[in-house]
Amino acid sequence: MRSGVDGDVLLGLPAHRRPERIVALRLPVHDRRRYHRDALRSPSAYADARRPLATGAGIGALPTSNTPGDARQSGFEQMQAARIKQWGAGLALWAISASAFAQSADPKPWQLNMGRGVTPTAQNAYEAHMFVLWVCVVIGVLVFGAMGYAIFKFRKSKGAVASQFSHNTTAEIIWTVIPVIILVVMAFPATTKLIQMYDVRDSEMTVKVTGYQWMWGYEYIGEDVEFVSRMDRESDRLRQNRNTTRAELDAHGAYLLEVDRELVLPTDTKIRFVITADDVIHSWWVPALGFKQDAIPGIINEAWAEIREPGIYRGQCAELCGKDHAFMPIVVRAVPRAEFDQWLADQRGGEAPPPIAAPAAEAPADDAATAQIDVPAPSAG
Repeated sequence: MRSGVDGDVLLGLPAHRRPERIVALRLPVHDRRRYHRDALRSPSAYADARRPLATGAGIGALPTSNTPGDARQSGFEQMQAARIKQWGAGLALWAISASAFAQSADPKPWQLNMGRGVTPTAQNAYEAHMFVLWVCVVIGVLVFGAMGYAIFKFRKSKGAVASQFSHNTTAEIIWTVIPVIILVVMAFPATTKLIQMYDVRDSEMTVKVTGYQWMWGYEYIGEDVEFVSRMDRESDRLRQNRNTTRAELDAHGAYLLEVDRELVLPTDTKIRFVITADDVIHSWWVPALGFKQDAIPGIINEAWAEIREPGIYRGQCAELCGKDHAFMPIVVRAVPRAEFDQWLADQRGGEAPPPIAAPAAEAPADDAATAQIDVPAPSAG
């Protein structure tokens, strides 16, 4: 290569033909190692030191810090910084959207967060979840922010040299004590809510739930009302028909989620559930009610709910229980207390009780007087 070649021309050469590599290869082995070591430790000193090496080798002046090559490197660094900012903004937007898209009852398609539910248990679980989520978000931002800053600020191309030390007692105490404090702060409200979740005292009514293959049995304890709830016949027909079209499924509305008999419950009433099974293990789960309880043969599990909003809430069996496990839907219809009492009365009699007959009208006094017949007194003797 001729001497006096312009630095801009040299930048277009492949890496293995650039002057700095040629200069390094012409040096003895020990000088070559020192040459690269100095380049890593101090890029500015490297830029000053490579000029006499290049001149002495007859290659010509190499590009300095004002050359287009360094400009391109600076532009690359700015692009990296902008990309890091975009990633950070994206993570923040995702965290905000996760809390904004929470639903109040049943899960919805593309829902990003757990629902608030319609019972105190569900809302307590939601509040605990959001508290822990934001604690994790803050920890993640601090940890990954510090990591990203260190990676970018002390990168190899800047000549950074890692510090060498074996341990730091102060740092070890800090990163042990702080997580313990955070866990205690999170555990206290979570434990309180967990105790409330299993407190079935002061319940106003009890419903027994029994899991069967593949249906649910419901009994209103003390009310002489019980029935079995299965998946509705139309869903069962559609799922077994190989010629079923998408239009038919869409027209059905609640395909595989509808039942022939709904579990009707009153609102604003603390309801105790006793849950068991007759054959294998099932699990009774309605997300809007805020609990999932296993139904185990020979064992009675308890839960409670106080539904605050009327509506229809759907659930599923949440424990693999056989070939038709996926076809055990649960539908809970919550109605006001007065409507529930009327429904319960209808179920006891099999139909609505007949209206009470009005009392017969009394006959007018005059008619009654004329209707009287004088009966002669029996004669003596």
